Amino acid sequence: MSGFIRRVVTGHDAAGKAIVVSDGLTPTLKNNPLRPGFRSTDVWKTDSAPARIAKEQADPTLAPYQIPPPPRGNVFRITELGPETDAIRNLSADGARELFKAMGAEEASTYGKTGRHPLMHRTETLDYAVILEGELTMLLDDSEVTLKTGDVLIQRGTNHAWVNRSDKVCRILFVLIDGSYDEELGQVLK
Repeated sequence: MSGFIRRVVTGHDAAGKAIVVSDGLTPTLKNNPLRPGFRSTDVWKTDSAPARIAKEQADPTLAPYQIPPPPRGNVFRITELGPETDAIRNLSADGARELFKAMGAEEASTYGKTGRHPLMHRTETLDYAVILEGELTMLLDDSEVTLKTGDVLIQRGTNHAWVNRSDKVCRILFVLIDGSYDEELGQVLK
């Protein structure tokens, strides 16, 4: 199933000249029946830093969808989140774990530990988020921040949940970068 974002990928021909390798919709689209109104497409991802730039390269977005990037890698993703439903607000801890498992992040759910919101989770990543359209609220352990079109958020491995309290779809661009917790912080989080 194709995504909903046009993606142009460049590369090189046999003589080393810059060319367009592909131009079309992203090749994958992730929906999650446990989260109505959710759709997401990975625009590109890498599995190393520095990123490998090869003459010929298979499309890295064809790998199975998972929330965190590959080890030492990153993922560039565009996601749409519909308005929050009662089904999401009323998810059990087991239901929340199933939702994250369906998105390749079974260990991310922290709902059983915090109880604040069923979609509370933590990944060992540095995330850049840009609200392209709409409005979204990020819940933290004891606070929250509402982001609107054009706002940028830097999420540094914190426990959080995304909640769309509006009546419109929110489109958000994410760049997730694999990270590691400082030893001192890692001890606090355990």
